[in-house]
Amino acid sequence: SSRILLISNFSTSFKLSAQHYLAFTHFTGIINEMSILIKTLEDDAFKKLNELCSKVTESDPNYIACATSTTVALYAEKGNEGLDIFYLLFAGTLVFFMQTGFAMLCAGSVRQKNVKNIMLKNLLDACGGALSFWAVGYAFAYGGQDSSKVTFIGDTNFLLMDEDSGDGYIFFFFQFAFAATASTIVAGTVAERCKMSAYLCYSVVLSGFVYPVIVHSIWSSSGFFCAWNDNPTFGSGVIDFAGSGVVHLTGGTTALVAAKILGPRLGRFHDSNGNILPEPRNFPPHSAALQILGTFILWVGWYGFNPGSTLMISAGNGYTAALCAVTTTLSAATAAVTAVLTTTIFDEFRTGEQMYDLSMAMNGALSGLVGVTAGCAVVEPWAAVVIGIVSAWVYICFSSLLVKLRIDDAVDAVPVHFGSGLWGLIAVGLFASPRNLERANFNSTHVGWFYEWSRGSGKGYLLLNQIFAIIWIISWTGALMGPFFYVLSFFNMFRVDPIEEEVGLDIAHHKGAAYDFSGSMAKNADEIDCGFDTPNYNSAANGASEPAEEHNDLSNKVIHAKEDVQCTEGS
Repeated sequence: SSRILLISNFSTSFKLSAQHYLAFTHFTGIINEMSILIKTLEDDAFKKLNELCSKVTESDPNYIACATSTTVALYAEKGNEGLDIFYLLFAGTLVFFMQTGFAMLCAGSVRQKNVKNIMLKNLLDACGGALSFWAVGYAFAYGGQDSSKVTFIGDTNFLLMDEDSGDGYIFFFFQFAFAATASTIVAGTVAERCKMSAYLCYSVVLSGFVYPVIVHSIWSSSGFFCAWNDNPTFGSGVIDFAGSGVVHLTGGTTALVAAKILGPRLGRFHDSNGNILPEPRNFPPHSAALQILGTFILWVGWYGFNPGSTLMISAGNGYTAALCAVTTTLSAATAAVTAVLTTTIFDEFRTGEQMYDLSMAMNGALSGLVGVTAGCAVVEPWAAVVIGIVSAWVYICFSSLLVKLRIDDAVDAVPVHFGSGLWGLIAVGLFASPRNLERANFNSTHVGWFYEWSRGSGKGYLLLNQIFAIIWIISWTGALMGPFFYVLSFFNMFRVDPIEEEVGLDIAHHKGAAYDFSGSMAKNADEIDCGFDTPNYNSAANGASEPAEEHNDLSNKVIHAKEDVQCTEGS
C-alpha cells in the first residue's frame, strides 16, 4: 500500500504541467533511478538520486523532477527500513519460538521423573544465554566489523553501549535467538543426569565466548573465513548462510564432548558392576505426543531461521527468502521419508516384520532441516532433495555409531546437529549454484564442485573452504569445552548423585513430580523402583555410575531424603 501511495503522489506531481512533463523526459538519469527504486526498492536509491540532483538549482527546469524523485526515494527508503525491521522481528520471533520446540521435544523424550528438570534447563538456557550474549557475546561476534581487515574477535559494543539504531537493536535480537539455539542443543543430550548449576555455567560460556568467536570468523565481515571480506579465503570464503556449521555443528560438538565426559545414564550400557550389557538398555520416551509437537514447532521455526537469514526483505532479497523456504521444506520432507523407509527396510530384512519408527521420522526431518541450513539460499530445489536424502543417512549412521561407542545421547541431538551440520557445510561445496550465489550476494568466482566441472575447471576451492570451516569449528569448540567440562567433573559439579538420578531429578531438585497421579508418583517401569540394592558405583565406565538390574529394597537414604516418594511393599 505504501508503494501505491508513493507512486500515486509521484503521478500527481508528474501531471502538474507540460513543462514538468518535459523536465522528467529530459532528465533521463532520474527516470532510470526511479524505475530501479519502484521495481526493487533499493536501499541506496536515495543516495544515488541525491548525487544526480546535487547540482540542480531552483531555476533549472529539472528542479521539479529532482525534488519529486528524491522525496519519493526518501520515503521509500524510510519505508524499507521499517519493513526490514519488522521482517527481522518476525523471523527472530520464529527462531526464538524454536525454544518451545526444543523444550517439548526434550520433555517428551525423557522419562517422566525428569520432565520438570529438562523444562527448567531449557528456560534458564535462554535466560543465561541472553544475558551473556548481551554483555559480551554480541561484541565478540560483531564488534568493530570492517571488511578491509581481518580480526579474530570483535572488540566493541559491549553491553550494546554503542548501539542507537533500530537496525542495530533488531539485529542483536535476531542473533541472540541464534545463540540460544546453539546453546539449547546440548540440553537433550545430557538430560536426566546433569546438574543444573553445571548446565547454567556451560550455557553462559558457550553463548558468551565460544559461539561468538565462531560467528565472528564466518559471519562478521572482519572474520578470517567470511565470504564478504574484501580478501576472502581462496577467493570465496566459507558459505554458511543460516548456520549448519556456525550454530548446529558448534552445538553438536559441545553436546558430543559433554556426553562423553558426563557418561551414560545409569543402566544404559553397563550393569551395577560396570560390566557391559549384551544389548544397550533403551529408555522409552514418556510422551510421543510432546515429541511430535516439538518437532513440528521446530520445523515451523526453521522458516524464520533460514529465510530470515537474508536479514532484510527489500533490495531484491525476496527471491532468496522464497528460495530458502522451498529448499528448507523439500530437504526436511525428503529426510523424514528417507529415514523411515531406510530403517523399515533394514528392520524387515533383519526381523521379517515391517515396523515404522516415529522417532526416526522426527529426527530424520530435523536432520534434513539442519543439513540444508548452510546452503538453503544457494542450492537449487533438486539439490535440496539430495541433501535431505543424505542427511537422513548421515543421521542413521551417526546414531548407530554413538551406540557402538557407548556414548549416551538422550534425544539423539549429536547425530542430528553434529552429523547433519557437518554434512550441510560439505553440501554447499558440492551444490552451490552460480546464479543463486550471485542473488544471495555471494562471490560466484568459486561455486559448488559439481558446477565447477560444468565450467571445465574442476577446482574445489569452495569445498576446501567448507572443510576447513568444519575443522575449525570442531577444533575450537572441543578445545575449549572439553577442559571446561573436565573441570566441572573434577570438582563434582557436573553429574548428579546416583541416588538422585535413580529417584528422578524432579523429586530430588524441583519439589515434586511433574505429573500428579493422586499420590502414586510412578506407574510405569521407567519410574522409581521402590526396592533395589544400593548399587556399586565405583566400577562404572567413563566415571558414570550404573544401577543394579534387579532391585530388592529401597535404601534408607532415599526413603529419608526424598519424603515425596511413597513406596509400599510390592510396588
